[in-house]
Amino acid sequence: MRATPLKSLASLTFAVLALAGCSQGLLGDGGTGDQSSAPAQGPIVLGMLIPQSGSEAAIGPYMSNAAQLAIDEINAKGGVLGRKLELKTADDACDPQSASAAANKLVTEGVHVSVGGYCSGATLPTLPIFGRANIPMIIPAANSQELVDQKLKHVFLINGTGSQQAAAAQKWVDKQGAESVALMHDNTSYSKDIAVRAQNLLGDKAVIVEAVTPKESDYSANITNVLAKKPDFVYWTGYFQEGGLIARQLRQAGYKGSIMVADGAVSPKLAEIAGDEAAEGVYATMTQTPETLQGAENWIAAYKKKYNADPGPYSNQSYDAVRLAAEAITKAGGTDGAKVIAALEAVDGFPMFSGPLKFTPEHTLANGGFQILVVKDGAFALQDPLA
Repeated sequence: MRATPLKSLASLTFAVLALAGCSQGLLGDGGTGDQSSAPAQGPIVLGMLIPQSGSEAAIGPYMSNAAQLAIDEINAKGGVLGRKLELKTADDACDPQSASAAANKLVTEGVHVSVGGYCSGATLPTLPIFGRANIPMIIPAANSQELVDQKLKHVFLINGTGSQQAAAAQKWVDKQGAESVALMHDNTSYSKDIAVRAQNLLGDKAVIVEAVTPKESDYSANITNVLAKKPDFVYWTGYFQEGGLIARQLRQAGYKGSIMVADGAVSPKLAEIAGDEAAEGVYATMTQTPETLQGAENWIAAYKKKYNADPGPYSNQSYDAVRLAAEAITKAGGTDGAKVIAALEAVDGFPMFSGPLKFTPEHTLANGGFQILVVKDGAFALQDPLA
């Protein structure tokens, strides 16, 4: 799903803000799950699990800052149903055990809707935790097909799925005329899922699927295995920390072919780790980023004004997750979990950066919206929209 032109920040947020500004009634639903005793006059609390420590910590602020920006805009117009929105974040460290503890913490703190989730492997064990508490989940980033395959009614993805990303990768490989592809993953749910699905789509073109151990510094043995197959295209489906090292070490080993990374490696940090020379020309499968959005100048300016920094990967999806939560709560007439879930399922045409939203029966986007980026002068830029 490609981004639709956005004439201004106001045009994107109008639907939610208008509803927030005119909906001043107070409903006595009192929240979801175990929060049935919460006063209706209190804030509506959105929970966000993000990496605030560990190797992926650089992504956390992009997500939480954008979510808070949306909350501040909505609250400035009167909130939702006369109540203010409040954001509570918790560190999942992209680690399943840490994520489970963080999810339980957010449940205890009385969140009404979850709007977080970056690493799929860390997000997966939180699904039943939020589910038992009757808390709807709008996941802005994590996108392993394994999340979808749980078939849980309270889980909604607003990022393209692993199967959609693998299809985009296959399309680009074919468009480039590559004949032999090496797939590299880190054995996490997210990374392995994309690699295996890409392998199935590529068929005989996939000459090796190489699993690496994350958080190491030397991948020379893996690279030796890969180069022995003489690939003309390498697709890394893990995160940026290892992706930067692998790109650098591939070039140091004399590899001259194409390198592509999946969306978990799309970060300014990748070029820093790989070095400018090794990073230059690296492709990526990625949904819309602030740099590739059409007509989002006012929104980017608002973000920069508030945080004195540029938005980054998953800022726009996190912003939209909050807006969507506000819309669903408004339509539901309160924070009752079942009613909010029903409102999310009924969404039809809600304006987001990725285009008008309507969920599939699996609670995913009908079109993943993946495009091809490329590193130019140390930064990712749009290469091909794959329209």
